[in-house]
Amino acid sequence: MQSGRMTTVLSRPEVRRAVRGRRLSHEQGFWAIAFAFAVSLAFTVVPTPLWALYQRHDNYSTIAVTIAFAAYAFGVIISLFLAGHVSDWLGRRRVLLPAVLLEALSATLFLTSTGLGVVIVARVLSGLGIGMITATATAHLSELHAAARPGAGRARGDLVATVANLGGFAIGPVTSGLLAQYVSGPLRTPYLVFLGLLLIAALAVASVPETVSTRTRRYRPQQVNVPVAARPRYFAAATGAFASLSVLGLFTSLAPAFVAGTLHHPSRALAGAVASMVFGSGAVAQVLLRRRSTRDQLAAGLALIVLGLVTLTAAVWAESLPAFLAGGVLAGAGAGALLKGAISTVVDLAPPAVRGEALSGLFLGGYLGLAVPVLGLGVLTQLVSAPVALLGFAAAIVALAIAVSRPLLRPKTHA
Repeated sequence: MQSGRMTTVLSRPEVRRAVRGRRLSHEQGFWAIAFAFAVSLAFTVVPTPLWALYQRHDNYSTIAVTIAFAAYAFGVIISLFLAGHVSDWLGRRRVLLPAVLLEALSATLFLTSTGLGVVIVARVLSGLGIGMITATATAHLSELHAAARPGAGRARGDLVATVANLGGFAIGPVTSGLLAQYVSGPLRTPYLVFLGLLLIAALAVASVPETVSTRTRRYRPQQVNVPVAARPRYFAAATGAFASLSVLGLFTSLAPAFVAGTLHHPSRALAGAVASMVFGSGAVAQVLLRRRSTRDQLAAGLALIVLGLVTLTAAVWAESLPAFLAGGVLAGAGAGALLKGAISTVVDLAPPAVRGEALSGLFLGGYLGLAVPVLGLGVLTQLVSAPVALLGFAAAIVALAIAVSRPLLRPKTHA
């Protein structure tokens, strides 16, 4: 299935020739890509603590907020399917630079209007950019790390990629929440700040060395390209990513409404802090588990997600903010550990020449989790009470976690 591939990872002499004339070394490029990755992801969650302002300023309904959130997720899915894998032959930098500029264009649109139509278009553009960035930046970080520190192992590249992912998500909402709470222009200032950061990130990406040879090949949409025997484990990892991003999506879409409505705490700074705390706990879990085996990371992630969702659901029924925060921390830590384990699983399974494509498939499954369950939860909140809707959401994700535990935790030799 891979015999016709034209894509190859550059050898070290080829890499040195490719980078000639550019300002950044592979080590510097590694951190530049990590910065661009984190800033881009942080920007995508800037609206999280602002949805209540949009509801008050432009009369957004809960369904409108859910649709605006889902527009981003579907933009990611479309991009992952159509473009997330093309860096395997087109080149990492050639995909990352226009993707970061798409995020900057999205920020510009947010600055022009608060109307629902403009916001939805901005969210779709942001999703299209992130679909190109996520797998490409993850693969690029792995390759830049290998070129900068040959023989050092893959652990640092994997860790920085996953921490940049969740760390970015953690930075975005707390920054926009604080700006919205304490600075004038709450629906403009956060986007203006991130527009500046995104333009800096684009300049940095433009100076990063390329790590794959660029070849002409016939375009085709995304497809999974891993060894046949490894596909059950691969699809289990993608389902684990689905569960992880479903949990994280809850805290970037409707969780602020639970905090403001059901739990009676309307502060925008608090709404941003709650989301950031959840993503931050995911990043911390990844750091704490970085020396553990992939199997241990997966086991810890699955257990913490189940425990966190049970605690979170009980907290909403009891209208307890402290319990809600505790459940969010547990669920976020579980999502972070499970996502890192899933990424490591796929990197292990996929040959370097198709790693970007395999990671695109993983994130495609993950971002389906970001869109579909949260959209379902938004619809449920219109039909039943918020506690009942959250109970249904939690039950579905727990069932998924239980279903994938066996193929993910089974020893690799049995795959």
